[in-house]
Amino acid sequence: MDRILEKGLSARSTTTVRPENTAAALGSGDLNVFATPAMVALMENAAMQAVAGALPEGATTVGAEMTTTHIKPSGLGAEITASAVLTAIEGRKLTFNVGAHDTEGMIGEGVHVRFIVDRARFLDKLK
Repeated sequence: MDRILEKGLSARSTTTVRPENTAAALGSGDLNVFATPAMVALMENAAMQAVAGALPEGATTVGAEMTTTHIKPSGLGAEITASAVLTAIEGRKLTFNVGAHDTEGMIGEGVHVRFIVDRARFLDKLK
C-alpha cells in the first residue's frame, strides 16, 4: 500500500566506513575517516527513501540543496546511520531534517531540500 506524502515521513540508511568512502579515497581530505561527501550522500539516500513510496507513478526526487555540519570523525569499520524526516512540503519542494550517527553518537546534521520530478521529463533534459 502506498503512503500519503505528508510531513513526518522518515527513513534511515546505513553504511560501514570502508577504505573507499574515506576522505582520503574521495579526495575531500587526506585522512582515513568517513568522508563528508559520503555522509551527505547517505543523508540524501535516507531522504529519498523516506518519500519514495508516497510519490506518484513515474516520479522521483532529486537533491537540490544540503546545509550540513560534519562534527565528529568516524574511523574504518564504524557503522554510520543517516536519518531523514520530512518537515515541509511546498508544492514539488520537500524539506528534510537530516542527521548521521555512529555508535558514539551524532556525527553530522543538517537540512536537505529535494524536488519531485517526473523521471522521463527530467532525463529528457539531458538530450
